[in-house]
Amino acid sequence: MNRIFSGVQPTGNLHLGNYLGAIRNWVRLQDQFDCIFCIVDLHAITVWQEPAELRKSTREVAAAYMAAGIDGQKHIIFNQSQVPGHSQLAWIFNCVARLGWLNRMTQFKEKSGNARENASAGLYVYPNLMAADILLYKATHVPVGEDQKQHVELARDIAQKFNNDFGVQLFPLPEPMIQGPATRVMSLRDGTKKMSKSDPSDMSRINMTDDAELVAQKIRKAKTDPHPLPGPEALGADGHVKDELFAARPEAFNLLGIYAALSDRPLASVLAEFEGKAFSAFKQALTDLAVETLGRIGAEMKRLLAEPSEIDAVLRHGAERARALSAPILKEVEDLVGFLRP
Repeated sequence: MNRIFSGVQPTGNLHLGNYLGAIRNWVRLQDQFDCIFCIVDLHAITVWQEPAELRKSTREVAAAYMAAGIDGQKHIIFNQSQVPGHSQLAWIFNCVARLGWLNRMTQFKEKSGNARENASAGLYVYPNLMAADILLYKATHVPVGEDQKQHVELARDIAQKFNNDFGVQLFPLPEPMIQGPATRVMSLRDGTKKMSKSDPSDMSRINMTDDAELVAQKIRKAKTDPHPLPGPEALGADGHVKDELFAARPEAFNLLGIYAALSDRPLASVLAEFEGKAFSAFKQALTDLAVETLGRIGAEMKRLLAEPSEIDAVLRHGAERARALSAPILKEVEDLVGFLRP
């Protein structure tokens, strides 16, 4: 069976965008792949994290995985720092990857901005650690958002160079998996901005820990416009909303896209159903759908986080399995590199 590796940074509240763009898709992949789902706390500290908050957020991400339906007995759920092989292989890959490759990484430029000289070295070599995360388990597929695709391509380059340098076929070339609709969920308060855990307004996002009442309240108060809902003619030949129409009504298309994703229906079908209707009727339908899905997950997350021993047991068991799986692969790498074992 092909193997998946993917992860989420424990850096604050998980929200609807994380669920629709990643976690829900992972749940569906469980029957098709051998899955490793990581909480990537080593990646998180490339920027400053309050230690107590980091521990809290790590448990919260694990709870989200479990509440959404990822089976921690059948598959592996663990936090990255509990498997030293990630850091060990990352250093070897620091010596395999070329500076020119890292200089092309757009996410470092975006995250460091004009303060590049003050960015951590960890943020710069972050893609090498991501390559180590994937290749430490010889993962063949990596479900990622569009913003991480470039990093998976770098992992392929690193794998290929390592194989060529040492004349082996040790590492597979992992394939990025960009999945599903609504991989880009926008703010409920401003349809031109991506839904974000860093937005100061909690009403801009639906958190995975929100209960049914709060989910309903946020959808009722989500920004709309005074016009009736658009129909299927808003879509271009590629099935996406025409740019000029999306620019004119970003909030409307954001909510319609969320409905399509939660209901597992094509956007064209949703547009046909609600064409010409007022937002009041549509919002009620969206509220009912969101509460049915997210309210249940939020309640289960709260139960798990109230008494975290169940979460910790899953993480502990997952780390043991991850170490056992990765140890022989790391040993093979170190033998190839020439490290002496006296």
